[in-house]
Amino acid sequence: MEVEKSSEVVVETFNPDLSADAKTIKALTLQSLKRTYEVFASNYGQPVPLDETSQLMKAAVKFRDEYEHVSHLVAPAPAPKPTAAPPPGPTGRASAAAAGAAGPSADGDASRPESRSNLAKLIDNIPAAAAPGAKKAGDAPGAGQLILYQSPGGPAAPGSADAAAQQRAVMAVIADKGGNSSAAVSRRIASKWPRPVWHAPWKMYRVISGHLGWVRCVAVDPSNEWFATGSADRTIKIWDLASGQLKLTLTGHIEQVTGLAVSARHPYMFSCGLDKMVKCWDLEQNKVIRSYHGHLSGVYCIALHPSLDVLMTGGRDSVVRVWDMRTKVQAMVLSGHDQTVCSLLAQAPDPQVISGSHDSTIRLWDLRKGKASAVLTHHKKSIRALAMHPQEFAFASASAENIKKWALPDGDFLHNMLSQQRAIINSMAINQDGVVATGGDNGSLWLWDWRSGHCFQQDETVVQPGSLESEGALYDMAFDMTGSRLITAEGDKTVKMWKEVEDATPETHPGLPFRPPKDIKRF
Repeated sequence: MEVEKSSEVVVETFNPDLSADAKTIKALTLQSLKRTYEVFASNYGQPVPLDETSQLMKAAVKFRDEYEHVSHLVAPAPAPKPTAAPPPGPTGRASAAAAGAAGPSADGDASRPESRSNLAKLIDNIPAAAAPGAKKAGDAPGAGQLILYQSPGGPAAPGSADAAAQQRAVMAVIADKGGNSSAAVSRRIASKWPRPVWHAPWKMYRVISGHLGWVRCVAVDPSNEWFATGSADRTIKIWDLASGQLKLTLTGHIEQVTGLAVSARHPYMFSCGLDKMVKCWDLEQNKVIRSYHGHLSGVYCIALHPSLDVLMTGGRDSVVRVWDMRTKVQAMVLSGHDQTVCSLLAQAPDPQVISGSHDSTIRLWDLRKGKASAVLTHHKKSIRALAMHPQEFAFASASAENIKKWALPDGDFLHNMLSQQRAIINSMAINQDGVVATGGDNGSLWLWDWRSGHCFQQDETVVQPGSLESEGALYDMAFDMTGSRLITAEGDKTVKMWKEVEDATPETHPGLPFRPPKDIKRF
């Protein structure tokens, strides 16, 4: 029975009579739609008539923005008609150009389209008071307005020699505060932006191998005699700074060593790693004398206070821990970051601790109160590198989208560097001459001028034979105490040393061209 019912439905669905009825209904619907258009939309498909008020306002705005600065110029003197054919050559071509510039002929005026004459009438009918930005009598000249210095006798008659002289006497373009000319603003910024100081280019002069894993950190001895490196092979190696020879290998960590700090007041070196451990090494006995327990996960950065016996560490547990280096007591926990703390700075004046995190914020900490005195939220990506200027009371921060300069003690934003490295910047260092070095995870090493933010050299590291190109990342870097040598810790298991080209001059090595910014960004 169900099959018969379904077959009957199918037969009724394909009934030719029903198809004819459907066609009739469709025809009636289209006919009704056509009548609706004829009754209610007789001008369907025709252009919408223009509103005279809006057209008047549009013409007024265009006139003010584009033609106001030339609306008060003296009419140019008509060129005299040549009495004879000009001789061939450059003089003849110049005369022909002058004759063509004298203006269109009467026939050309008569042949202009009607729309052009309507637009001219519309501009002529613009009331001076109703025009946007119109100035009253006695107002100062606007931005971009040309000022004519005329003779005391007033404007000369059009077409006379005096008028041509006044035409050539346009002296300057005066921009007032109310102007909105972006070109004028760009010129002002470019003229006031500090010019970069010339720096000699840097070159790699030594490659040191010995580690069996990524070299994650580097620290220079304050006496400038040796430097230490920590690696993913869980060892710390001490190298002679002058010769690059290996002096000592320290073992004790059971995971990657991610941070090193050498004390200038004690014969101690401090290290941290992904094993949650912070260790104090006695460099006279070459062994661990203290371990600091408290981190809940891997430790990524470490910093020493220059005048107090305290040690700061930050890691994956999103806090900055302050330790008493003598008693191993955790003196303070600075909490506030939402993600991993990956960079730290310490200094004697306030703010004594500065931290950067993967949550894209920088916090300035007050050690007396144990809380943040300022939170800088200008960055959009994680801040993996911080560097303090050795002479100015300022520091720089680096993230994947930009490098920013800050003024202390309040953390006022100064400006961005003028180029983008377009890489995840893992490390940054600044020397006394104002050279800023940044290293990216793609092996790029860029050198900047601190004062102007200009990048004067873009270099790339070369991985050692047997390593992959993807292992060319620069994980850490540091200048020596003189600022004349740069040490980089890299992902190809090597340590590279860089120095300036000795015989470089501004004429032989001018560096990359300087392009001043067109605008100053707020962030």
